[in-house]
Amino acid sequence: MRSAIHASFGDPAEVLTLGESPVPQPGPGEVRIKTLLAPIHNHDLWTVRGHYGYKPELPAIGGSEAVGVVDALGEGVQGLSIGQRVAASFVHGTWAEYFLAPAQAAVPMPDAIGDETAAQLIAMPLSALMLLEFLEVKPGQWVIQNTANGAVGKTVAMLAKARGVNTINLVRRDAGVAELAELGIEHAVSTARPDWQDEVRAIVGDAPISAAVDSVGGKASGELMSLLGENGVLASFGSMSGEPMQISSSDMVFKQTTVKGFWGGKVSDTMAAQDKHRLMGELLALATRGALKLPVEGIYDLADAAKAAAASLAPARKGKVLLKP
Repeated sequence: MRSAIHASFGDPAEVLTLGESPVPQPGPGEVRIKTLLAPIHNHDLWTVRGHYGYKPELPAIGGSEAVGVVDALGEGVQGLSIGQRVAASFVHGTWAEYFLAPAQAAVPMPDAIGDETAAQLIAMPLSALMLLEFLEVKPGQWVIQNTANGAVGKTVAMLAKARGVNTINLVRRDAGVAELAELGIEHAVSTARPDWQDEVRAIVGDAPISAAVDSVGGKASGELMSLLGENGVLASFGSMSGEPMQISSSDMVFKQTTVKGFWGGKVSDTMAAQDKHRLMGELLALATRGALKLPVEGIYDLADAAKAAAASLAPARKGKVLLKP
């Protein structure tokens, strides 16, 4: 089968190539899925670089999420049928014509949800919902996040709104404010403005900011911490800057704040099945009625995986880059 593979770790735009791989055979409890569309996530690119928490054996097929059609059933699989359209995430090797998934990870997709949305419905949106629960924020409370115009940031803002939670959405460019407004996301603030922190305080008024989500690291961590209220929580979601978090000890001590690391894959592994089903049902309902918008920047053939990876890293990207077998 055709697949986007890398024989070494490195820059995805350089090491990804089109290759031929054996069609995988499902084992007990697994299904084989014929890929329709697969997204390129930041953690996929980190995996190709060899810098993620999971490091595959080489040569490796990239990708961790996709929508497709069930093509074969492993022994003991029930509740799924050949020809059924499903989405799966937290799996491996989706940048190929076929991939394997545990049967319980394959989520049937309603006809009302198109392929472009279904391809990216689980990993980032489910992580966003798990993040909101991880932060234990309640309706009416405030959450602040940076990189709000990224895939996770947009979905956090939309899902928080659906739950009655208020968000302050930080972007690095003034143009990002208008970009979020097009999606109906409010309270966007550009950190390119010298008085952006005053703008944040003006939006929340006297209300405390209960939680912050940091995807940048470096001094951005400390900037978020300075805006947190008493007993606030700062969640480290990533480190786009590649720098250690720079946090004021006085903010930690006198505000009694807490810093936590969040890794969606680990949280998903330990989450009770009924809670995961509840969150997935919430996502499907929102996507079906159009309350969850997941834009697409472009769709590339597997042969152009290196170009697609470069496009996924473009700073002004407004949606996900997808691969099509």
